[in-house]
Amino acid sequence: MHPVFFQIGPLTLRWYGLMIAIACMAGLWVAKQEARRNQIETQKVETFFLFAVLFAVMGARFYYIAFTEPALFWKNPFAVLAIWEGGLAIHGAIIGGVLTGIVYTWRQKISFWKFADTLAPSLAIGQAIGRIGCFLNGDAHGYPTTMPWGLIYSPESPAGQMYPGQTLHPTQLYEMVFNLIIFGVLWAMRKKIKTSGHLFLLYTILYSAGRIFVEHFRADKLTYLGNISAAQSIGVLGILTAVILMILLRKKVIRI
Repeated sequence: MHPVFFQIGPLTLRWYGLMIAIACMAGLWVAKQEARRNQIETQKVETFFLFAVLFAVMGARFYYIAFTEPALFWKNPFAVLAIWEGGLAIHGAIIGGVLTGIVYTWRQKISFWKFADTLAPSLAIGQAIGRIGCFLNGDAHGYPTTMPWGLIYSPESPAGQMYPGQTLHPTQLYEMVFNLIIFGVLWAMRKKIKTSGHLFLLYTILYSAGRIFVEHFRADKLTYLGNISAAQSIGVLGILTAVILMILLRKKVIRI
């Protein structure tokens, strides 16, 4: 495992960036297939992806800074935008993408829930591929373990620097497996679920549950109020919110 894919002089291509690019392309391809099935113009999906990637990255960065160095927002706002220095969080990316989706579907006068259902499988497969980038980069790693599948990360990686020479839980691979399972479930259920919004909310429940589990083994997690896991708190909130929205959508109390 090495974070750099190749380097020619000053030009460096890292595995993390490469896998994120592949994840976006794979997600877009899946979304376009679903858009055709759901009778949504593929051009609308392509345009949304351009905005979604931008605001998802911004959301991922802002979320990370909010939990690690919130004073940076007013001390050095430009440093907040320095995504090339690392420091992104998937929950911030999801929040940024969802907010972008709400605004975009409102402006395009299309159903947010139908659009969200169309993109739900893309989210799962994109996250699975993205975690391969985290694995190769050596971030989002776990605590030391004696399990036979534990791994020793390269010394220059974040995992190797925190636990040099120690065998760690490959939590990136745990989450990758969860995301692949979620993708399989969503793909199998996409034609069976009749209530708009329920496929996306099912993704929310499954991903939140998986992340709550993986977080028990993760060493570099974001925390607040001492040692409370931000991801687990967001996960519990996500599950409760998704269940409530499912009930409200089924009863047709809300529509977006």
